[in-house]
Amino acid sequence: MTSEHSSIKPGNDPAPRGPGRTWVLATAAVAAIALGAAATLMVVRSGGGAAEETERKHVANTAPVERKTLRETITALGTLSYGASNRLNAGRAGTITRLPREGRRVKPGGVLHSIDNQPVVLMRGRLPAWRAFESGMSDGPDVRQLERNLDLLGHFTGTPDACFDWYTKVAILHWQDAIGVRETGSIKRGQIVFTPGEVRVAETMAHLGDQVAAGTAVAKLSGLNKIVTAELKAANQAVAKVRGKVTVNLPGGKTTTGTVSKVGAPRQREDGDKKTITVPVAITLDRPAAAGSLQEVSVSIDFPTASREDVLTVPVAALIALPDGGYGVEVVRDAVTTQTLTVKTGLFAGGSVEVTGNGLDAGQKVVVPTL
Repeated sequence: MTSEHSSIKPGNDPAPRGPGRTWVLATAAVAAIALGAAATLMVVRSGGGAAEETERKHVANTAPVERKTLRETITALGTLSYGASNRLNAGRAGTITRLPREGRRVKPGGVLHSIDNQPVVLMRGRLPAWRAFESGMSDGPDVRQLERNLDLLGHFTGTPDACFDWYTKVAILHWQDAIGVRETGSIKRGQIVFTPGEVRVAETMAHLGDQVAAGTAVAKLSGLNKIVTAELKAANQAVAKVRGKVTVNLPGGKTTTGTVSKVGAPRQREDGDKKTITVPVAITLDRPAAAGSLQEVSVSIDFPTASREDVLTVPVAALIALPDGGYGVEVVRDAVTTQTLTVKTGLFAGGSVEVTGNGLDAGQKVVVPTL
């Protein structure tokens, strides 16, 4: 094993000039002349036969020895978007008289679009509006869902239940008065749309003045937050775990962190005659603002597979192959002196490598090739 020692300066040679030492210095002198005195290599033989090398030269490019955490990753391609969109269909026939602009957010109680100048209103709920709400209708969870919305909007005075009663009718009358439509105490099918919450208009599919039938696509609605979706190879599905942390590489060289929010079941994809099994993964950004105005763009995602905490690291490019095997690094001692130290490598990740070796410590500089 090589070990650290101070450089030998010309004119200060305490050792006897035996035949072997004279040959080494003479050889070094000839090499210096041949290289135009660009570098001088001095090799001193120790009693055990191990070689220590100290080189005097101009050091052009260096990098620090750092103590940090290394993470090995698998990279997958993905897309940054607002996620899958759901189609909003017209609930009844008529003429489109109002449409929202693309990108607009609509809260529960807000208007999605209008048919025959009658607003279609968004309300919160997971059950679809599949029938009219009116006196004499049968009980059902959709009635309770409606009453809860009327209560949140400040129009319902009773306790929401599954029964359409006097409280329900009065609340509908107050709501209709508030939004400026004819007060009937009932709601026809197609006048309200239930979604789990606030939505974003991803795309308008109809145009003002279009004559539409019930079921005609009017717009596409998406969630409010941008997400990253990716398809992992089946062999790599173990790296994706719900609540696991990943690094998202955005266009322009920016990076941000994300959290795996969903891992789907493996599914088969066909690309011509080739069939592959992939695993769909959804990732939420820890800092949504990091994506700025980006949407519908390709990104790459680094999924960690292994990590090493609090280890010494150098750039992979700093490693040099030693004549007797293994690796070393060239440590800078002063402005013109470097020393080669033998190192043992560990984890490789992100262009860095874990290293250990005698005489190596954080804060030192190592030589790296000039590109």
